[in-house]
Amino acid sequence: MRGIRTAVPLLLIAALAAWGCGQRKPQAQQGALHVGLVFDVGGRGDKSFNDSAYRGLERAKQEMGIDFEFFEPREGDDRESALRVFASGPCSAVFGIGFLFTDDITAIAGEFPQKKFACVDYTATAGREIPPNLVALKFREEEGSFLIGALAGLLTKTNAVGFVGGMDIPLIHKFELGFAAGVRHVNSEAKVLIAYAGVEGSAFRNPTKGKELALAQYGDGADIIYHASGSTGLGVFEAARQTKKLAVGVDSDQYGEAPGFILTSMVKDVDVAVFETIKAVRDGTFQGGVREFGLKEGGIHYVYDEHNKALIPDDVHAKVEEIRQQIIRGEIQVPSVKGS
Repeated sequence: MRGIRTAVPLLLIAALAAWGCGQRKPQAQQGALHVGLVFDVGGRGDKSFNDSAYRGLERAKQEMGIDFEFFEPREGDDRESALRVFASGPCSAVFGIGFLFTDDITAIAGEFPQKKFACVDYTATAGREIPPNLVALKFREEEGSFLIGALAGLLTKTNAVGFVGGMDIPLIHKFELGFAAGVRHVNSEAKVLIAYAGVEGSAFRNPTKGKELALAQYGDGADIIYHASGSTGLGVFEAARQTKKLAVGVDSDQYGEAPGFILTSMVKDVDVAVFETIKAVRDGTFQGGVREFGLKEGGIHYVYDEHNKALIPDDVHAKVEEIRQQIIRGEIQVPSVKGS
């Protein structure tokens, strides 16, 4: 498999549609299922959202023998053209990773009814009809964020914690709202500091801004900061190291980015969603519509392992696990929309 890079002019990329998803490895299994995937802003190497999607592709290759191609868009790139390249070739399944793909992938799925499409964080709104060959892969990020908030609220020594978001949009508000609600659930006295890196897609790949916002929150008394900001969060981790305080990773296990300073990570199992969708295409069980992943479905979890156990006392871990079960049973309703 070979990623289609933005250094290649888009007109040339479009020409690839005549012969498929791009050059494939010679050792690819004959008759293998072909998958095309277009990454969100930041692409591979964000140590978070996109890398999780890539792990799903790799797992599908290892376990099912698929062949895949990917495209990494940058600011101003035409995502719609990249999706169309994959849909026009032998790819049986095409993924758009991120809410920004919602309009384009909906339109293209309608044009290619024989292909299967999936969009992670698809924006499903009233009145928007989802084509039967498109699955909207959505996550209840607020549930995992609630657990992170409860953990932070129980562990803070300063009674102040922080949240750094990437782009100021409803999707990231879910992380913020769940986190703040979790803090309040266990510690009504704690202050929650909120900051966003911006209002454009670049807010997800600005570590310098992330560090600036985190340093300000640590300076205002926060001793734990949770980020939901893509590679901008790498700046949050740098601030944690500099101030010798704690940060919380997101989407993937980010312990390795700042060992000793990462309290935990709220993992959004995009890799599981990508893998399960590819498996459904292979098995002929693919169904369009909305598919949600939360605590109950095993699509959201937080990290508790040999790396961070020493930072989380047994009684605190037990309390957070109790809260997790209460959310799964519906005994705790976690807010996901501002004003709810």
